[in-house]
Amino acid sequence: MSTPSSADPLSRERSHLSSSRAALRAMREDVESLDINDVTANWVNAEVLAHQIGERIKALADLSDTPLFFGRLDYLHAPGAERAEGAEGERFYIGRRHVHDHDGDPMVIDWRAPVSQPFYRASKKDPMDIALRRRFGYTGGDLTAYEDEHLSDPAEAARTSKLLQQEIERPRVGPMRDIVATIQPEQDEIVRSGLGGTVCVQGGPGTGKTAVGLHRVAYLLYAHRERLARTGTLVIGPNRSFLHYIEQVLPALGELAVRQATVDDLVAHVEVRGTDDSAAAVIKGDARMAGVLRRAVRSHVTMPTEPVVVVRGSRRWRVPAYELAGIVSELLDRDIRYGAAREALPQRIAHAVLVQMERSGEAPDDRVQDAVARNAAVKAAVKGIWPPVDPAKLVLRLLTDADFLAVHAAGVLTEDEQKTIQWSKPVRSVKAAKWSAADAVLIDEATDLVQRTHSLGHVVLDEAQDLSPMQYRAVGRRCTTGSATVLGDLAQGTTPWATRSWDEALGHLGKTDAVVEELTAGFRVPTDVITYASKLLPHIAPGLTPVASVRENPGFFEVRPVSGSEEVVAACEELLRNEGSTGLIAADARVAVLAEALAEAGIGYLAPGEETTAETRLTLVPASLAKGLEYDYVVLDEPQAVVNGEPDERTGLRRLYVGLTRAVSGLIVTHAGALPAEL
Repeated sequence: MSTPSSADPLSRERSHLSSSRAALRAMREDVESLDINDVTANWVNAEVLAHQIGERIKALADLSDTPLFFGRLDYLHAPGAERAEGAEGERFYIGRRHVHDHDGDPMVIDWRAPVSQPFYRASKKDPMDIALRRRFGYTGGDLTAYEDEHLSDPAEAARTSKLLQQEIERPRVGPMRDIVATIQPEQDEIVRSGLGGTVCVQGGPGTGKTAVGLHRVAYLLYAHRERLARTGTLVIGPNRSFLHYIEQVLPALGELAVRQATVDDLVAHVEVRGTDDSAAAVIKGDARMAGVLRRAVRSHVTMPTEPVVVVRGSRRWRVPAYELAGIVSELLDRDIRYGAAREALPQRIAHAVLVQMERSGEAPDDRVQDAVARNAAVKAAVKGIWPPVDPAKLVLRLLTDADFLAVHAAGVLTEDEQKTIQWSKPVRSVKAAKWSAADAVLIDEATDLVQRTHSLGHVVLDEAQDLSPMQYRAVGRRCTTGSATVLGDLAQGTTPWATRSWDEALGHLGKTDAVVEELTAGFRVPTDVITYASKLLPHIAPGLTPVASVRENPGFFEVRPVSGSEEVVAACEELLRNEGSTGLIAADARVAVLAEALAEAGIGYLAPGEETTAETRLTLVPASLAKGLEYDYVVLDEPQAVVNGEPDERTGLRRLYVGLTRAVSGLIVTHAGALPAEL
């Protein structure tokens, strides 16, 4: 690896970095100087354009501590051109965004551009017309080193990139950062997969599945900018702490318009103030509830027994009951949304009247049909036949009226299952009800049965293994006409309804044609740590391929018996002497005790999701919130207590597996009691 002593090449690269920063600054100044006063027709257009310009200015920000480019490609030939004898290739600097000079010539190429792909995919076996791949080392935003691979030189042996290893293993303080400089070939293949298909990524701890999902969004926004600008994109995470942890990744890649939410955010039709026991939550989350709700919604339709008589002027037009019944049956058979059918019914009745008018020699037009559809007699008939349905009231009735539930759950739920989800006390109104998170999902399902849910262009669903079938359906409604990236690890499922297989989950999502990819190379978790944690796999996810760490640094790992909380705190102090962040992960019931011990020792700490700083680098993490988070060093307190904190042993062992795999550089397992037998 070359260092600053290689004066000429490094000086030239630093000069290109300075010139590129100046060019980016000029691009930003050009946008800032735009005068839109004479190009907008009205204030609405002016506001929209001003917002777009503001977003463009943000996207062109030069982050001083972030490298503007991290690699260089020297092509043997001009990409896309005929490979003429003696034709010289081009040189491209690969970075987080495109930068051009005042003539429009590129100085930095966006990592998502096709010409950048060999930076991630080229190898000695398939050099992809690359003569040289250069990686750059940085300290903050300053270029400090470079490393070359001569891919087309058969005399040079393939070797592991030291800079790549250093970047992967670099200590982190603060939120998750992008991996754009270290994307591996198998990850890049997923990142650049097309917009039309759904991809499901099964990835163990440290395989980069979350980063792959976020970078795929950034790539799709680059490749399909206009389409996704119209249809929208959404990233769904398991909780607010997780979303806060990942929220800076896409802005660092220049993407500012991607919405982030939890599943609870998506289905927030009512205020959630209650909780279910696990038995009730499992039944409410079962896909069979969709059938119960569908029956309950359609039960509001009543077959007509009386004709509709429409009076217009001196004429009376009569639509007999049997003809009305035929119209209603046809709408039911078409199986369209309840609300859409209700809106169509008056038009169908009006059409039947117009047919009679035409037979009698009149020539009515569309205005007449609309007038008939608004006739008081037609409105009254529609109200009686196809009354409006309030989704929340419908779900409330199912949960509080045993007879109503019994009718619509007959043959679907057993009597015991019906009793399990029934509320013990009557509730006066929707607002007075103490809705649970599972109830909100049921209301969302009922809402979609009444009125179609808006579909987005692409949805990323992370930590998907913890969703119930009904939650999958709720997410699937948000991408019925779009695609999805589903990310998860079956071994980390810690809910009573955790996903048993991706095929089953994708069926509930409505994406049965999705491609399932498995990432098994671990880049973040040290070898000794992942080997220890993998002892649990046969008990929590038999048949799943263990993660194989590709880290050259085996990391620090120790199982340490302790006599009390003071020694747990001492282990934290020991790890805090290293550079980077430290997480103290413990069973939820142990958090208060450890918080008191840290306070007595005068050690400041953060809650999950709060951003670490140079002054405060310790986070106290309840085991229930550890999923998806990473720390350079971890102290895992009392493994058996983590297992005992869950309703069953398998879920407890899965929760423990999550906690054991949060460390990037080192792990100390402390225990006063016995370790779980599986370890």
